[in-house]
Amino acid sequence: MNKSEIQEQITEKHKQFIHLINSLSESEFLFAPELKWTGGQQLEHIILSITPLIKILRLPPFFLKIVFGKANRKSKNYEELVFKYRLKLEQGGKAPAGFIPRKVLYTEKEIAVSNLQLVLKKLSSQVSKFSEEQLDLLVIPHPLLGKLTLREMFYFTIYHVQHHHESIIRNLKS
Repeated sequence: MNKSEIQEQITEKHKQFIHLINSLSESEFLFAPELKWTGGQQLEHIILSITPLIKILRLPPFFLKIVFGKANRKSKNYEELVFKYRLKLEQGGKAPAGFIPRKVLYTEKEIAVSNLQLVLKKLSSQVSKFSEEQLDLLVIPHPLLGKLTLREMFYFTIYHVQHHHESIIRNLKS
């Protein structure tokens, strides 16, 4: 995917997630099987995941290169990145403490959705500032996957929201 396609996919997949969240009744929004997250917590987790990414991306590219280094390999494609993430989850990978959501009340749903829309707008503007070359050259840390190129981190962001979208649907069917 090129930068434009990445931005479109990030927008589209999150729009689908927001549509699902907005369609949930109070009981659906608050429902979770044992040891699983509610729809509200899934929403909060997505916000918690995007927020630090925006902060890192605000740094100038030269600074990212100094702090995190540069890629010593070609970027994985979308399917390879998804495979790597799924494998880490199968091996017991979990969200680190800073990404574990608090309980989210149904009365907070509208504000949380607005917060997600705001961080998505900020993320999109950050994607715009990098060149295609920088997407494959600059690396940043991912808490579960290690150093990823910016392109791979954006692929992760696209898949991650789909993963949680599917989790909500799966949980409601159980």
